[in-house]
Amino acid sequence: MNPRASSNAEILEFDYVIVGAGSAGCVLANRLSADGKNSVLLLEAGPKDTNLWIHVPLGYGRLFKEKTVNWMYQTEPEPELDGRSVFQPRGKVLGGSSSINGLLYVRGQHEDYDRWRQHGNQGWGFDDVLPYFKKAEDQQRGADDFHGVGGPLPVSDLGHPDPLSAAFIAAAAETGLPVNRDFNGASQEGAGFFQTTTRHGRRASTAVAYLRPARRRNNLQVETSALARRILFDGRRAVGVEYGQAGRHSIARARKEILISGGAFNSPQLLQLSGVGPAELLRRHGIEVVLDARGVGHDLQDHMQVRVIMRCSKPITLNDVVNSPTRKFLTGLQYAALRKGPLTIAAGTSGAFFKTNPRLATPDIQVHFLPFSTDRMGEKLHSFSGFTASVCQLRPESRGSLRIKSAEAEAAPEIRINYLSTEADRTANVEGLKILRKILAAPALKPYVVEEVDPGAKVTSDEELLQFCRARGSTIYHPTSTCRMGDDPLAVVDQRLCVRGLEGLRVVDASVMPDLVSGNTNAVVIMIAEKASDMILQDAR
Repeated sequence: MNPRASSNAEILEFDYVIVGAGSAGCVLANRLSADGKNSVLLLEAGPKDTNLWIHVPLGYGRLFKEKTVNWMYQTEPEPELDGRSVFQPRGKVLGGSSSINGLLYVRGQHEDYDRWRQHGNQGWGFDDVLPYFKKAEDQQRGADDFHGVGGPLPVSDLGHPDPLSAAFIAAAAETGLPVNRDFNGASQEGAGFFQTTTRHGRRASTAVAYLRPARRRNNLQVETSALARRILFDGRRAVGVEYGQAGRHSIARARKEILISGGAFNSPQLLQLSGVGPAELLRRHGIEVVLDARGVGHDLQDHMQVRVIMRCSKPITLNDVVNSPTRKFLTGLQYAALRKGPLTIAAGTSGAFFKTNPRLATPDIQVHFLPFSTDRMGEKLHSFSGFTASVCQLRPESRGSLRIKSAEAEAAPEIRINYLSTEADRTANVEGLKILRKILAAPALKPYVVEEVDPGAKVTSDEELLQFCRARGSTIYHPTSTCRMGDDPLAVVDQRLCVRGLEGLRVVDASVMPDLVSGNTNAVVIMIAEKASDMILQDAR
């Protein structure tokens, strides 16, 4: 065993050890422990999901800067964003980022997964992954060719329809976009209402949907506030995890496999801390090299968003609710009694998918519409009546990296996204803003619009819009691809998500995506974990 393991550590033994109880880890814990034959340990660095605001859909706004459940990461200064560091919230709690995210259920386009397959990842085309989306899902609208019922994950329609969100859809239709009732159906293009991972007005994180039903099983052990420090190896085989909890060190040995599900930041960080990564980086921090794997932490991608803020002519926005003590009290009362009202709003009520260039095969922009406005997400809403629509480029070319800064697991890693680093990305964002402005100026929204507050009417040229993107652009919280799946020299895992060059070790989370999907990533990570669970159990036979 790795000589760096603490000699006085308590040693436990399980069939499977899962590191990270987030969108993927909770799924794995449920599926691998289901038949009672395997003993499973699930380690989570954060606490239990007892914070009230985790379970209230709109509570995500309260969790952006809540250090008890959030890693609170920052990027390094971004060269193309005027040297700004970009805040990167990540869940540090049971449920991981599914406990603090914006709750939208958007799988991406069929073509995203076919592209994964065409790049050499057999078994990951759309026809391959669709059964796992359906297996996970409990679709409020019922089962059809694209949706399932009876799965652990509730997928629900908007619980609080409002006139602004409906007007946005009508305005988009007036500009020529089709109305799309199901962004996860046959085609993504068009405007419509989003669906969310909620049930009866409450968030359905993977901790609620997957882990809670499994907690009663005797063969599943869950440890919170347990920070994984390194994977332990016997030669090239992963045999255990050293972790710290309440001031003591423990070792969990795995008879079968260790599954890393820390997400796009923490999974490559743990691998590097364990001696798996770029050899020069590891030696610089005094870490013994187990495997010189240059791809670990390479190819980081994220969706960027650029928000347009509008002043509303009527006091019907969430800004008006929050800024009125009476309305705020009544809204809380409504939610407490009925689980309805503004507190059920997700991070997007309606939205649209469109092409910035008619020659494109599929949409390259996603719009999130929200009936409130703020200078920065997670901060105080504006004092005026306001609403927001943001542009998100779906398939950015820009890629960055994640590197450890220290050999200590507590130290935050170096995160470089490199937003807007290619001409194609810059062009897509500018063209996306121009099309969004046409929607916001369409007749259906005119009765609700006083003016565009930000960027404002004075910003008109492509150069000015690009500068606005640089000054205001931020993350939409979808980091991926740092332990990328593939068969090229920089690929970290193979098509069965096993770490290439090692034994007994897989990565199962957003970090294995070959590239970003055209939507929100939580649904995709759950699908990956569902598929991985089957592969793990098959390979154990």
